[in-house]
Amino acid sequence: MGKQMTEMLKGTLEGLVLAILSVRAAYGYEITARLREQGFAEIAEGTVYALLVRIEQRGLVDVEKVPSEKGPPRKVYSLNDQGRDYLEEFWRTWSFLAERLEQLREEGK
Repeated sequence: MGKQMTEMLKGTLEGLVLAILSVRAAYGYEITARLREQGFAEIAEGTVYALLVRIEQRGLVDVEKVPSEKGPPRKVYSLNDQGRDYLEEFWRTWSFLAERLEQLREEGK
């Protein structure tokens, strides 16, 4: 992943994770795997776990500890109402930016 992609991803990764959680609850490794399935192959698990801590502290997700067959209980994250509101705002902002960028791209042709 190039430097430009890494920088752009920093600003959108939170929204991507919340979008994944809007589909179904998941634990950290599942979220990382889903991101990789979507083409974000170079995202480190540590990056996702740090982000999960931040969104938990901000009250955007609910967390449930679920017993694991291997090792300690897993923290399963689910999007709560505050997280859904935040995700809706993220998508509105994303749409606004995408429209303006496309306009600029078309004008530059």
